[in-house]
Order: sequence, then structure tokens, then C-alpha cells
Amino acid sequence: MRHLKAGRKFGRTSAHRKALFRNMVTALIERERIRTTLAKAKELRGKVEKTITLGKKGTLHARRHALRLVADRDSLKKIFGPLAERYANRPGGYTRIIKLGHRHGDDAPMVFIELVDREGEAVSKPPAKGKKDTKAPTQKAAPEKSKPTKEKKGGGEKKKAPEKKAKAPTGKTATKKAVPAKKKEKKKDDNDKGGKK
Repeated sequence: MRHLKAGRKFGRTSAHRKALFRNMVTALIERERIRTTLAKAKELRGKVEKTITLGKKGTLHARRHALRLVADRDSLKKIFGPLAERYANRPGGYTRIIKLGHRHGDDAPMVFIELVDREGEAVSKPPAKGKKDTKAPTQKAAPEKSKPTKEKKGGGEKKKAPEKKAKAPTGKTATKKAVPAKKKEKKKDDNDKGGKK
């Protein structure tokens, strides 16, 4: 039993695991949404949330601690700038995990892990279940197609389906197909003449 042994190993050495999560934290901060496996996302969630909390503190000490988990100076600036402002009033819970299904190769459960309240999220976010949408719909509904009605006996004209015309072959393909048939006929005639003599 693994009592008091928190954390997943992922079959990697500690140095490899540390490098993996530095890269993943940096990618999530930079892109605000990444696709990974469920186990990695659950481990990553705690590391990202601690890093954003350090960004909210804004001290030099916090910046140096955050630099341990972030591999890029631009991402570090983003943590201590826009992300710290965005999550100033939120007491944790900066990420969400969205399950996607299983990967074809090894059947691993795949997820999106993303930062909540990210830019452009309000447009793509569907309304919550159980609540009625009070806003007017943004897209017009497609007009419904009228179904053909059955006509009464003796009244009105009946519509006929358009007739399909068979196209005669034209060009080189028509002559190629016709020529061998003529040659076969000539050969039969020659054979018939030869057989009579």
C-alpha cells in the first residue's frame, strides 16, 4: 500500500518528471488550453494553481519561486501581469478539465485542461443546462422546408420528375469503342468466306 506517497510517477525519473511539468505549466500559461491525458492533467492542475497564486502575491520572492515551475520569461510576465489581474478576486480554482474520450492508440483517457475565464471563452461557451437563455439568439434559424402535400383526386396538375437524358459518348472514347466492333465483324466475314471455299 502506498500510504502517504502522494503524486504520480509516470514511469519517469524525477528529473524527467520535473522537466515534463515545467514544459506543461509553461504551455498552459502561454496557450491557456492544452490537450493531454487525464492523469497528467490532474497532476498539472495543482502546479499551475500554485504558480498563479504566486503571481497574485507579486513579490520578488514569489517571482523566484514561480521561475522554478515556468521555463519561459514571457510566460512569467504573463503570470505576474494579466493572469494576476484576471484572478485577483478568485480564491483558487483557476483551471478546469474537460474530458474528450479515449486515445485510439493506447485507449488513454484524453482531456483538455484550460484556464477559466480565458479570452474568447464567453462566445464559445454553451448555456448551462436547466437555465433558459434570456438573450436573443445570435444566429437566425434556417427556414423550414415545406413537405409535399398529397393532391385530391381530379384536381390540380401533377408534377412530373424531370427526365434524365442519356448522353451519347463523344470524342476519342466513342471511336475507340466502335472500331473494335467493326473489326470483329470483318473477321467473321473473312472466316465465313474462307470456310465456303
